[in-house]
Amino acid sequence: MAAHYQILGSTSAAISASVETGIRTGVLAAGDALPPVRSLATTLAVSPATVARAYQELRQRGLVVTAGRHGTRVRPRPPVAPRRAARHPAPAPGTRDLSQGQPDLRLLPPLGPHLAALAADIGPPAGYASTGVHPALAEAARSRLAADGVPADELTVTGGALDGIERLLASQLRPGDAVGVEDPGWANLFDLVAALGLRPVGVPVDDDGPTVAGVRDALILGVRAMVVTSRAQNPTGAAISADRAQALRALLAGRSDLLLIEDDHAAELSRLPLHPLAGATPTWAFVRSTSKPFGPDLRLAVLAGDEVTVSRVAGRARVGAGWVSTVLQRLVLSLWRDPGTTTLIDRAADAYDSRRSGLLAALADRGLVGHGRSGINVWLPVPDETTTVTALRDAGWSVAPGGLYRIGAPPAVRITVSSLDDADLGPLADAVAAAVRPTDPIGFTA
Repeated sequence: MAAHYQILGSTSAAISASVETGIRTGVLAAGDALPPVRSLATTLAVSPATVARAYQELRQRGLVVTAGRHGTRVRPRPPVAPRRAARHPAPAPGTRDLSQGQPDLRLLPPLGPHLAALAADIGPPAGYASTGVHPALAEAARSRLAADGVPADELTVTGGALDGIERLLASQLRPGDAVGVEDPGWANLFDLVAALGLRPVGVPVDDDGPTVAGVRDALILGVRAMVVTSRAQNPTGAAISADRAQALRALLAGRSDLLLIEDDHAAELSRLPLHPLAGATPTWAFVRSTSKPFGPDLRLAVLAGDEVTVSRVAGRARVGAGWVSTVLQRLVLSLWRDPGTTTLIDRAADAYDSRRSGLLAALADRGLVGHGRSGINVWLPVPDETTTVTALRDAGWSVAPGGLYRIGAPPAVRITVSSLDDADLGPLADAVAAAVRPTDPIGFTA
């Protein structure tokens, strides 16, 4: 914990509020340790039970995490908006940033022509009565999903994939319920599960997606929902294969007690065919966002599912944000219909495949076994994350430590390949090899 920040309070509510203030102001940073319960109780002259209740409240709100012998620490992305000056620092000066997990901005389709066309034909202003899912977008979305084998009789739109997943979990589950999440898995999802007061259950992942044994174990542990990634899994690049999909569908068939959420965030960028699990359970949802192919600022996702699930998501939106802007929906529809944009996205998909496979091959030439069947990331198991990340930073490369993306899986680093050029692959692989110095290949399943 930062030595110059003193937690204050004589009640559990005041203590938790003091910790939150430290996080909000940036004095308590991600990963900072809080004092042990008995130590803080002595300092504040309160009972250990009072401090324990404060820490429990902070955990339930997703602000801190208990990390065994490492004590209680601030979560990597606590659900508290920091002051502007306390936002996450940029990568070390002079390093190439391969840590952010975003697409190459150079490969995104230009929005200007589509915005200009909309401005020229915007039509009358939309009122409250004419909001909701734009009929033409719904028709196009059903066609695109049906082409991938996803039933889409019922669908709605949300403000991106994570917004859709949040509405799904909040509409079906209650604090304390268990949720199956991929391990390694999407850090933002881990944070969301914590913020909702849900209990994550890690499901091991291999190159073909969530393992059958891992899903079976999660079901035995009583998970009420499970979130899986169709392809371009973050951080491992896993993609659900045809055989794995068949086995998982058989395992999940008829599980009326489980909400199955499928995230296809890569969508048009993936060169691998989709093998959906949609409809394997009576309660299900399939979420496909526009952020990776068309641009992170396009906060829109199409959500298909069974009638009750879609109705609940749309109903929660109606009493909250209301709807996704029909102007944004029309912009996405224009992008979908444009052959030139389709060509650009195909080129981007080819570029990402080339960069990812090129880095994996360069690492293999140096005795390193990485993972990444699809998407924009390479997952590299390492003996020690801190040593590897530090050595790479000193060599001019910023990568993400795997601890952000795993629950029980072994150590690793995530390398985002989207901004790499061919000339970068050899020097990067050399730097990684020097930083890792492996002895034996390391798997990434728990």
